[in-house]
Amino acid sequence: MGMCRNYPVLLRIGLLGLLILTVLTAGCVEQSSDIGMAVEFNDHAACAYVAKENNWYEDEGINLTTYESYATGMQLTSALARGDIQIAYICLSPAILAYSRGVPLVIVAGTHKHGYGLVASSGIENISDLNGATIGCVREGGMVDILLNRMIREYDLKDVRIQRMEPLKQVIALETGRIDAAFLPEHHATAAESNGFQMLITSHELWDDMQGSVLIVKQELIEDDPETVRKLVWVTQKATDRVNENPDDAAMILAKELDSDPVIIRKSMSRLNYTTRIDVESVQEMIDYMVELGYIEEGIRAEDMLDNPFMQEDV
Repeated sequence: MGMCRNYPVLLRIGLLGLLILTVLTAGCVEQSSDIGMAVEFNDHAACAYVAKENNWYEDEGINLTTYESYATGMQLTSALARGDIQIAYICLSPAILAYSRGVPLVIVAGTHKHGYGLVASSGIENISDLNGATIGCVREGGMVDILLNRMIREYDLKDVRIQRMEPLKQVIALETGRIDAAFLPEHHATAAESNGFQMLITSHELWDDMQGSVLIVKQELIEDDPETVRKLVWVTQKATDRVNENPDDAAMILAKELDSDPVIIRKSMSRLNYTTRIDVESVQEMIDYMVELGYIEEGIRAEDMLDNPFMQEDV
């Protein structure tokens, strides 16, 4: 009988204990972070494709509410400006352009160096043959546009006509003879080469040690959820290691994602240096050249765009 009389008291004590335990452990339970992510439709984002294939984002509690692929980095900047994307694997110059226009983004890792090439139709065997030629290229401010400008200046080319279009359309324009050459990101450059066009010059020859793409996040994500940013960098490093250790397997994953031939993808990948390393000097060099071209205003400092505490040295 005594036990029955004390039952309501014991019940209240038990419920109170459960409530206290829930409050105390709430911060310790692994929470899922909902994030919109975007990549470029090429093998620059190899680490992202490999991480997605192996469910490494999900394993770290990162729920990708969107996983969008854009034809160019310039198109991706529009999504960043709209605010529906919190993280992106994107070429460096479009990231700088977005930052210059007020998009609050931060570079937290590199993803690769190099990865761009100029392919030309038959009859064009030397850079000098491009005088008076029509060359396909993405919009102003894209990485291949930066490289095309550098090539025109370095080789003092004259009367070059530039046709602005997406990489896939450039390849078609080459095949139909509408343009004489195309400056393309990989894997598109190697794909065009496999169709009989000549790889006339690569980014490595034009700009030694040039930073290719980067992993960026919105500033608010760093402020609101720095642990998720650390996980993103860790997953990016893990996937980059996997790409370098097992390039053939990575090529199979990318070939499926990019609807391409694994042999072409594997050759294309060999023209990139997949690394998360990135330094302030390489970013500042790109900023300064974009200022020289008139694409952005002076005053942007690379160190303001990079968040070193999140950066890791790759193996």
